[in-house]
Amino acid sequence: MALGSAALTAGATILIRQGLRGADALTAYWINLVVGTVGLWAAVLLLAPPEPTRLRGILYFVLAGLVGTTAGRLLRFLSIDRVGASVAAALINLHPFISAGLAILLLGEAVTSRIVGGTVVIVVGTTLLSASGRVQGFRPVQLLFPLLSALAFGAVAILRKLGLGGVGPLVGFAVNVTTALVAVTAFLVAAGHRHRARCGAQSLGYLVTAGVAENAGVLLNVVALGAGAVTVVTPLVGTMPLFVLALSALFLRNVERLGARLVAGTLLIVLGVYLITAR
Repeated sequence: MALGSAALTAGATILIRQGLRGADALTAYWINLVVGTVGLWAAVLLLAPPEPTRLRGILYFVLAGLVGTTAGRLLRFLSIDRVGASVAAALINLHPFISAGLAILLLGEAVTSRIVGGTVVIVVGTTLLSASGRVQGFRPVQLLFPLLSALAFGAVAILRKLGLGGVGPLVGFAVNVTTALVAVTAFLVAAGHRHRARCGAQSLGYLVTAGVAENAGVLLNVVALGAGAVTVVTPLVGTMPLFVLALSALFLRNVERLGARLVAGTLLIVLGVYLITAR
């Protein structure tokens, strides 16, 4: 299930990249949230067991929706648009590393040799990805988009962990995505974006399919976490950038170039995340 989650998320990344060829990032992001909201509440009705729900848990997931899904997922779309699917996937995959750092700072967890070693490997991998910018056609400063996305996703993991004490994971995540949809819709209406929205029919098909794949991947991740240890599931889900590399070679050959630095940097980041999360 964890590997299935990684593969589905990777597939969604490739589909988003294809969809952005005929759509703007904000419209693509809004479509993704609509698909996620509908799909997750359908899953709640069909799959969620009856559980007691506390207001405090709901509020944590509302906050997670504003921080992680509104900011993190929007930055993910912008990242794929600006630096490409492969680089974006590798750097956004740093979110477990950020979660570990926040856990050390906020929850008093211990610093271990694996965390130090994984950090060093991640820094080397990120440096290689930055150096690949000339070949990939992006400026190093544009790496801020996926890095900020990883920061948002890393922070939201802490909020979700706190929220799970008062609400089930499936209901909580549905609240999370719904909050983001309401916030983003309000922003787009206030900004008058509907007059600038751009999405062709082919891009719409890619983006709807990406929304289904991404949220199915999240659902599999939730189920996997319920069935197995976090220290087993997280490293397996962290293989997602490797799936993106393989799919990019197959489907994005005319859009992205997979240079040696990009491949090496991605492999090092995956290794670094594994060293930090595996026990």
